Parts: sequence; structure tokens; C-alpha cells
Amino acid sequence: MNADLLCGLLAEPSRLRTYSAVVLGATTPDQISSATGLPAATVVKALQRLTKGGLITADLQANESAFKDAVRSARPEREPLDPDPDRDAVLKSFIRDGRLTHFPTVPAKFQIILEYVVTSFAPGHPYPEPEVNTILNHYHPDHATLRRQLVDAGLLTRTNSTYTRPTGPAT
Repeated sequence: MNADLLCGLLAEPSRLRTYSAVVLGATTPDQISSATGLPAATVVKALQRLTKGGLITADLQANESAFKDAVRSARPEREPLDPDPDRDAVLKSFIRDGRLTHFPTVPAKFQIILEYVVTSFAPGHPYPEPEVNTILNHYHPDHATLRRQLVDAGLLTRTNSTYTRPTGPAT
């Protein structure tokens, strides 16, 4: 079930109230009618539509997993940040929407983050410090720490406020 269908099923107030009564434990049309104040005919019609749509089973049980299923079906497949599953898991833990959420405290994890960030720089191309700061600000507001860590890790070199990513094997 997709989110549009789910919302469509619950957009009608009588169906929403009927579904709510079932979720709260009503197990017969009379109990639903009593709990919602809806006429019996309206409850029966709502039950038919909700059952046909898959939100309620034939024995008047709520299909609560329909919500999770709808969200999962609408969620785009996550594009891995690294082909290596272990490295990707680290990146996934610290990077949301292209931004670094916080700095890892484990040095090996921080190294993976730095190796990911440095790919924003073309090897051999000289970058003035303000440009480096602008690029690093896309990842985290503390660009100075990122810049310093990239230099300390040997992923960027610094000469007279100009930074260069070394050429050679890709990181």
C-alpha cells in the first residue's frame, strides 16, 4: 500500500473514525457504531472500504503495519556513500543529507570521514584558504577543525595558505 492510498482511505471522516475504533479495540460493527456515534449503515460501508483497502482484516483487526509499509515504499533507496559496506556504515552514521552531524571520536572512523570529505578537492589543484573553508562549510560549520585534520592526516598539503590534495592513488 502506498501513502496516497492510505491517506485516501482515511481522508473520509467516517472511515477514519471507524478505523480508530477498531485500533482502540472495537471488534463488532455495533461496538464501532457505539464508540464513534456513526449510524450502523455508515459503519458497515466504512468497514467494507477499509477491508477492501487492506487497513482492516475480515475479522475486524487493524492492519497497523500498513503505515510502516507505506512509508517504506515511498522512501527512496539510499545511495551508498562508499562501495565498501563497512566504510559506508561509518559514513551513514555521521553524514546526513551531505552534512557531517558530528565529529567521530574514534580515530579510524574520523579517518574514513576525512577520506570522504577530501574527495571534494581535485588532486593537484591549488585552493586558496577561503575556497577550502567554503567547501568544508558544506560539510560542517567548524571548517577550521576539518581543514586542520585533513592536513594532519596528509590528505591536503598547505603551503602559504594554499591547500592542495596530493596526486597519486585515489583516496
